[in-house]
Amino acid sequence: MSKSVSHSEDDLVFLDKTVRVSGDYKSGANKDVWQVMIIGADADVHTATAFALNNVEIQNRPLAFLHAYTAQQAREILAQEAHIAVILLDVDQQDEGLQLVHYIRDVLHRAEVRIILRTDQPGYTPGIDAIQQFDINDYKSKSELTQIKLFTVVTAAIRSYEQICTINSSSSGLDMILRASTELMALQSLEEFATGVVTQIARLLDVPPDGLFCVQEQLHNQENALFVVAAAGRFGDLINHPLSSIEDASIDRTLTRALKERRNIYGREFSALHFTGNASSNFAAFFRTGRPLTEIELRLLEVFCSNISVGLSNITLVTRLHNFAFYDSLTKLPNRTRLKEIIDDSLSSSKDLPSTLALIDIDHFAETNDTLGHQFGDLLLLSVATRLQSRLGDHLIVARVGGDTFGVLGDDIQVNPAAILAQFERPFSIDGQDVQLSATVGLVRLSEHDGRGVEALKNAHIALKRAKFQQRTGHLYFSRNMGIDIRERVNMMHALRTAFEEKQLSVVYQPQIDMLTRQPVGAEALLRWTTADGSMISPNRFIPIAEYSGLIIELGEWVLRQACQELVRIHRLGFTDFMISVNVSQVQFRHPHFLSMLRNALHDTQAPPHCIELEITESMAMDEPDALIKLLDQITATGVSIAIDDFGTGFSSLSHLQKLSVDRLKIDRAFVTEITDSSRGSSIAEMIIQLGRNLELDVIAEGVEDERQAAILTELGCPLGQGYLFARPMNADALHSWLVTQKP
Repeated sequence: MSKSVSHSEDDLVFLDKTVRVSGDYKSGANKDVWQVMIIGADADVHTATAFALNNVEIQNRPLAFLHAYTAQQAREILAQEAHIAVILLDVDQQDEGLQLVHYIRDVLHRAEVRIILRTDQPGYTPGIDAIQQFDINDYKSKSELTQIKLFTVVTAAIRSYEQICTINSSSSGLDMILRASTELMALQSLEEFATGVVTQIARLLDVPPDGLFCVQEQLHNQENALFVVAAAGRFGDLINHPLSSIEDASIDRTLTRALKERRNIYGREFSALHFTGNASSNFAAFFRTGRPLTEIELRLLEVFCSNISVGLSNITLVTRLHNFAFYDSLTKLPNRTRLKEIIDDSLSSSKDLPSTLALIDIDHFAETNDTLGHQFGDLLLLSVATRLQSRLGDHLIVARVGGDTFGVLGDDIQVNPAAILAQFERPFSIDGQDVQLSATVGLVRLSEHDGRGVEALKNAHIALKRAKFQQRTGHLYFSRNMGIDIRERVNMMHALRTAFEEKQLSVVYQPQIDMLTRQPVGAEALLRWTTADGSMISPNRFIPIAEYSGLIIELGEWVLRQACQELVRIHRLGFTDFMISVNVSQVQFRHPHFLSMLRNALHDTQAPPHCIELEITESMAMDEPDALIKLLDQITATGVSIAIDDFGTGFSSLSHLQKLSVDRLKIDRAFVTEITDSSRGSSIAEMIIQLGRNLELDVIAEGVEDERQAAILTELGCPLGQGYLFARPMNADALHSWLVTQKP
């Protein structure tokens, strides 16, 4: 069975006796052949084995033989070759053969290679424990290894080796996928994620990173071209470019086909991968593999693509949430939150550069929106955003910070009132219609600003509100005095709430007098604030703050209940016709639970409703007439009467006044003061008194401070008066004592 063998320069030679047969195999990993290693001292056995298996193919792959004649040679070959499928090991002495097996399994940790032991010593058999411990695939006597049996044994061993390699490849590949997916899920941006995908797929396939990752977005049901968001290798220059700019048009066609057919496409030297996105985006990747992928690699790649699709869905969701959080959904401009971050960056990195923040509010936009519709209003906002971006200049930030309010941040030259207001001189064309708009601007110079972006925006809002209130030239720069005023109001708001909680507020009562008899008929309940140090804070200062903060709801209910309780005590003193008037703020009056609050206060205190009067201002009486008529009817149904305070200072409609359930008019103190100032000073007071008489309403004059005013009012027919002439506001105990002294 021996055979002469010639050696060429390309043969793998181990010492002088090494024999190699079958094909052009060279050292190194070669996945086109099965490596079979023969270990034994007998060269004839090597030759016979190679001859018996020469030109044999197993699963369409030929065999390549490695020959080692000593244990040392075997160790050297094993150290160089990582893809040996089968080892035919001749064992003449148990210890030496098993020591080599021990080296293969326990030192080199080569668990996949199949080991077949052969012996020509009759009766020699390794122990069952040794076979199990070292995972010996088979044990045969050389005499029984005919060509057919040798082929059968080697074929079975190679199949076993392939199965083990498949399992190991799958296991290591899945482990790599798991680690890669975990790393990718930690990334937040699409660009980072896409770059990670390119890197991880190259690592999974054990190929150089030579690929690109694209996104295809849909807008208004029209597909956009593929856009490269990550690339490596020969495609590195394509990042942030459309894929159509690539020289090899077949790549664009292949990826477009993969997206259209929603599947992966594999070529001999490339892979085109499709990733499921969402309703508006799809993703694809292209890789130069340089070789066909194995079945295992294809399966692993399919698993990895599924994981990537899930990750892309998460990234897309995060991106959408980021856009919702930092960008306006209509105009796609930065929103208020994002503008604050940009201002913070500007303040920290560009303090030496002059820059201005402007807030632009479209005048009367709500009326335009209500008249022409919200869709028209949206188009108008888009038109304003476009004009501000395109006409004010480059290198500035335009944001939408509110419904009809835009923010502009840039240098002092670009962001100035004249340049901004000039954008509203020409009409805006919307659906073929010209719409003329005007705007008001509040500005703050960041070079004069101390603080962060949130304070800068707050200051710009202050300037904007002042500009809208003053209506001077359509713009106003923020000044430190404005900030001081605002801080004082905020401080007062906190102090007022604390004072209310700590019972530093009180109710005093100013008597109301019959002008003819000079007898008390009632009193007006007035809220007072005395600080811990005994100083008084004027209601003109804290009442507007209470209204603005909403605290007036609680305060108003508390004052009403105090007045009701006091009325009950006064009636018990014997003044059964005495009335108490309580001022009602517009904020209170509009509160949806005001009527139930009034009813509860009357029920809980048992105050007689016909002796309670609510005072509302003339402007409140003219606001939303239909709703007011209904509410006043419900209030008077409880028995409570209604007075219009400060009458004459507003613009009442007499026809409207006739429809209201009102019982009394109060002449404002300003008209009472004017009675003695000129010959015509009593004309307004006289008209109010006459109006009350014609409408059958009571009339009371406020701010009566001297006898001359009282005399003129009496002569004009004013029945009731209130003022320092008769009595100053006093607390409940003082009022009780005063009433006793006024008894006839």
